[in-house]
Parts: sequence; structure tokens; C-alpha cells
Amino acid sequence: MPEVEHNTRISSWQEGDHVQGFAFLAKKERRQDRNGKDYLDLELADDTGSMVGKVWGGSPAITAEFEAHQFVAFRGSVRSYRDQLQLNVDHCRIATDDDRKYGFDEKLLIPSTREDIDDLQTRLHGVLEKVERPVLRRLVKETLEVHGEALRVHPAAKMMHHAYLGGLLEHTVSMAELAANICSHYRYLDQDLILVGILFHDLGKIHELGAMPANDYTKAGRLVGHVVIGWDLLRERCKAIEDFPEDLQLHLEHLVLSHQGKKEYSAAVEPMTAEALALHFIDDLDSKLAQVIQAREKDEPMQFLKGLGRYFFVSEGLEAAAGPESEETSDSTTDP
Repeated sequence: MPEVEHNTRISSWQEGDHVQGFAFLAKKERRQDRNGKDYLDLELADDTGSMVGKVWGGSPAITAEFEAHQFVAFRGSVRSYRDQLQLNVDHCRIATDDDRKYGFDEKLLIPSTREDIDDLQTRLHGVLEKVERPVLRRLVKETLEVHGEALRVHPAAKMMHHAYLGGLLEHTVSMAELAANICSHYRYLDQDLILVGILFHDLGKIHELGAMPANDYTKAGRLVGHVVIGWDLLRERCKAIEDFPEDLQLHLEHLVLSHQGKKEYSAAVEPMTAEALALHFIDDLDSKLAQVIQAREKDEPMQFLKGLGRYFFVSEGLEAAAGPESEETSDSTTDP
């Protein structure tokens, strides 16, 4: 049996690895297999990512006392199932203060943005300075005063993209900066509306999802969802400004309600203005590329990306697959 690796980061695990260390237990569900035998469905996380874990009936961990949203010590082996890596857990227990001498540190187990959060906040304020209408500038200022702190620390999703501390701020900043570039090209777009719409489009996630490290759906998140919650937050902030223009508010409401693009993807309505269409595609592009960027951290050229619903070559994988240029190719100046 290969030597057990201690405290290796989840993003570095590969099929066949035998690992042990510490993780945040994001999920624990008791289920039954086809033969009616109990097993545990887990999700283990650290600051580099997460992985599904399974505790089968023969493992001592099946009866151990540990629960979701606790820090745990574990040992197991990495296996591939349907082209997805998972950890078969042999042992698992609650991590204790005594484990600190073995490397237990909560800060290393909470998935977090690789960006500096203060810098992200500065960049957000900078790009939102491009908003010109005084009433919308006031809306931005007061919204950040009320919700800015939650925006700094919340994840942007539970699993698919920016699912870590600071993820919502990172996603919002990336979208806003991209929107400013797009609006400089398509000059007929109303940049004010798009930038404010981006600020509000996922703001409902501060109530849809619990703060890190739990990052699980709240009751309101399950029963209402971030689109409608965000719509309520927008209407609340607009109401706080006397005589807020009805036409601006209506268009902003449409941006929030339509940003998911299609009704089957939880949009209340589909985009029906140029600004709503642009916001939707900016959101879609940023969220999908975030999944690709996260996949690039794994040493696997070809990966199945659940959010894209297909296998995907990350860019390093394509370069690695192509290999170094031969002398004949690199010296050639003839067009193909």
C-alpha cells in the first residue's frame, strides 16, 4: 500500500492517493445503497477546494460521532467514480485543539478567494465611480453602506463558481470591470444601469446562502431564492430614496429578475432589453470561466465540468497535449 500523505491540500489529490489530515465537513447525509445498506455521503473542504466523500458500511467511520459543519480529522483513499474523484473515508472524527500540534488550523480549511479582499473592495468602489446619474450614485453608496460587509465575505454560490469566502465580491468586481470594457465598445448601452444591475444581481445571495464556512442554503434561500430576494433588496433601497425615478427602478428590477437568462434557470423573466441581455452574458461568462480557472489547479488536462455539462480541456491541458514545437514546425515560416 502506498504511504499515507499527511495534510495534503484537496486540490492536489489524485486517483490512488492515500491521504489523511483535516477538513471542514460541508455535508453529511446518511443514505442507502441498492442492497439497503447504510452509507454516508460527505463533502470535505479546505481552502483549495472540496471533494465528495463516501463512508461505506465496513468503515469504522460509519458509526463515528461527527456532523456537518464541523472540522474533522480523516483518513481515506482517493478513487474515481464516473470520471469524478471521491474520497473513500476509512476513519473520521471531530478535530480537537490537541490536533493543532499535528497541523490543524481552521483558517486553512475555509475555502477563500485568492484575491486580497480589501483590494477587491477598492476596485469595486473604483469601477462604480463610473456611475454618472446622481440618484444612482446615491443608490450605490447607500447599498454598499448597508450590505457592503456581507458582500465582502459571502460566497457567490454553493458549489459551481466562486464558492468561497469573498467569492461574491470577487464575482461582482470581475463582472463590473468587464461591463465597463464592454460598454466602452458598445457605446449605446446604458453603463449606469448595467453597473448598478451587477451590484444587485446576486446581492440576494447574502440571504440565500449562509456565510462561510457553512455555505449552505438558508430556509429563505430554498423557499424564495436569490433572484426574488435580490429584487426585494433593490426595491427596499430604491424606496429609501425619495422620488426615485420609476423608469430607472423598473429597468433595474428587470435586470435583477432576468439575469439568470432563462426561466428554467430560475429567471423570473427573460432579458428583454439590451442592458439585461449584456448583464446576463457577462454573468454567464464570468461564472463559467471561474469554473475553468478552478479546474486549472488540478493536474488533469481533460476534466468533466458539471456546471458546463461536458468534458473540457483547460488551457494548460491543451498546451501540454500539444507538446513542445518541433524544430521543423518552429523554423517554418510557410503558412499552412
